[in-house]
Amino acid sequence: MKAETIAAIATAMSDSGIGIIRVSGPEAFSITDQIFKRKSKKPLSEEEANTIHYGFICDGEEKIDEVLVMIMKAPRSYTAEDTVEIDCHGGVLMMKKILELVIRKGARAADPGEFTKRAFLNGRIDLSQAEAVIDVIQAKNEYALKSSVSQLRGSVSKKIKALRSEILYEIAFIESALDDPEHISLDGYGERLSGLVQSWIDQTEHLLSSADKGKVMKEGIKTVIVGKPNAGKSSLMNVLVGEERAIVTEIAGTTRDTLEEHIYLHGISLNVVDTAGIRETKDVVEQIGVSRARNAAKEADLIIYVVDGSCPLDENDGEIMEFIRDKKAVVLLNKSDLSMVVSAEELEKRSCHKVIPISAKEETGIESLEEEIKAMFYQGDIRFNDEIYITNVRHKAALEETEKSLKMVKESIENGMPEDFYSIDLMDAYGQLGSIIGEEIGEDLVNEIFSKFCMGK
Repeated sequence: MKAETIAAIATAMSDSGIGIIRVSGPEAFSITDQIFKRKSKKPLSEEEANTIHYGFICDGEEKIDEVLVMIMKAPRSYTAEDTVEIDCHGGVLMMKKILELVIRKGARAADPGEFTKRAFLNGRIDLSQAEAVIDVIQAKNEYALKSSVSQLRGSVSKKIKALRSEILYEIAFIESALDDPEHISLDGYGERLSGLVQSWIDQTEHLLSSADKGKVMKEGIKTVIVGKPNAGKSSLMNVLVGEERAIVTEIAGTTRDTLEEHIYLHGISLNVVDTAGIRETKDVVEQIGVSRARNAAKEADLIIYVVDGSCPLDENDGEIMEFIRDKKAVVLLNKSDLSMVVSAEELEKRSCHKVIPISAKEETGIESLEEEIKAMFYQGDIRFNDEIYITNVRHKAALEETEKSLKMVKESIENGMPEDFYSIDLMDAYGQLGSIIGEEIGEDLVNEIFSKFCMGK
């Protein structure tokens, strides 16, 4: 069946200086020729690839807009098809009007992600690179953006393809030996294969070890601020956000519910939750807030425990310190601008966590907090030249299944099982790795992945 020509608005649906209507498919040039008027009478299909042309979009004799038209010829385009991009004025009404005209002349409105889907189906990119496209668009911080760009360039797919190539070679060797035992010997093969399988397991485990860091990189650090009432949690939240989002008063228990904000600090994303002060209370509403604070802290990647250094520690502090003892946490000794009755040394000894003196009121000590968070989660600077980070949940699941299959091969070798047992589990590992780059994946999953893309991409 002949491929359809699709079209969509490729820029945001808001008033802007420039808007782009993307047209891709076998009739992209002929459809555009019907509505694009310029001095040259030469059809766009006869122009050189990767050139830009000035003229007007017209509906019959009516000039709709003054535009630039960029043409890209297959296979040297994003979709690997003939592609036209019409750069018009960026008004929403104008973009819609030109798109409607293109559709009227024979194109079909593209589905979400259909341009990238065609790039995948036409072999220009693999599935891991296609998924990186949406990650680039949705990146919330510097690290997520760098990781996504690295994956878009093929960092993950190159590693996966190299692993699959090595595994496939051994599968082919086993099958050949079983078919032709007179000429291909398997004597001592198990010992040689065991070393290879261990290397593949190590490589898989190394990729999996990056997944937690990759999740934090992509989604941000789920951070919960806890402490007793009036310790300065909401003041800290306002300092981090850069505006007064949380209500701050001298009355203990002002915050009754959780307040969530996304914060960007020095390339790090924090999904911060300010909670109700944790203490024993008879106030029913406050009890609900305290309960929600505890639940939020249980699910957090990071807990920031704020202590009022101007007041003695009590049983509520003791309960909080016990709660965070085995969790990733940093302790802030707040109100350093006042006379302190709690020392950093005492607090560090009791809490078993790093203590940073701050003043939320004077906004001091915040840079030290930022550096500590960066060190806790990223161990300093992250390199993208030679390091691969797994940020996709689907990729992580496939690598976990790959690891299981490889360990089964190792177990079969150690138990002296026949060589055809090795081949079965090696094929499973090969298939799981193939699902990451889209070489062994069902149509339903492909459709589901691309349905999450924005329109025009």
